[in-house]
Amino acid sequence: MKGKNVVLIILMLLLVDQSIKFYVKTNFYYGQEYLVFGLDWFRLHFLENPGMAWGWKFGDGYIAKLILVLFRFFAVIWGAFYIKKMLSKNYSKAIIICAAFIYAGALGNLIDGAFYGLIFEKSDLTLKNIAEIFSSGVGYSGFLNGNVVDMWYFPIVNTTLPEWLPFWNGQQFTFFDPVFNTADIWITTGVGGLLIFQKNNHNKNEWIPKFRKFYNKK
Repeated sequence: MKGKNVVLIILMLLLVDQSIKFYVKTNFYYGQEYLVFGLDWFRLHFLENPGMAWGWKFGDGYIAKLILVLFRFFAVIWGAFYIKKMLSKNYSKAIIICAAFIYAGALGNLIDGAFYGLIFEKSDLTLKNIAEIFSSGVGYSGFLNGNVVDMWYFPIVNTTLPEWLPFWNGQQFTFFDPVFNTADIWITTGVGGLLIFQKNNHNKNEWIPKFRKFYNKK
């Protein structure tokens, strides 16, 4: 697979991710949601995440946020070199595409954390304002201190647990509860694909030498 094709895939995935984030950030107030196709379980729900996926963080404050963004930055740099290595070693097209998905997702979230604080007005939960881009020349935070924009929400099951159930009786239960973004989808798709295709490649590489050994004995 050619390197320019990998770059094209990454740029297309990044464009989709950033376009959706820009649209949500500049058209939704914080916490606003929209039922996609009128479906209660398929929603656009605007939130901002100061940490990683699932809200994980290295801690609170600027230093913790800086560590997180730098971690993403070095992961993206390492990913670029690793994809180049995969191309030079002629990895299968499926494996390289999966790596491109992961890389595009990581880069998309890195852009949020690095630049969104500089270019966007703050989305205030109390004011319910629609954030503007470059509104006053000053963003809501400094370089490397922005928040990741999340929007996809799939509360497929949203119910109250029965009173007879031990421990959780009467509590509200939602599945699937996390709100995530398109970059997270790219990362999850890439990781899932790697698990599938690497297993197939492993089986293939394991059986071909055995077959050749058996064939040469005949």
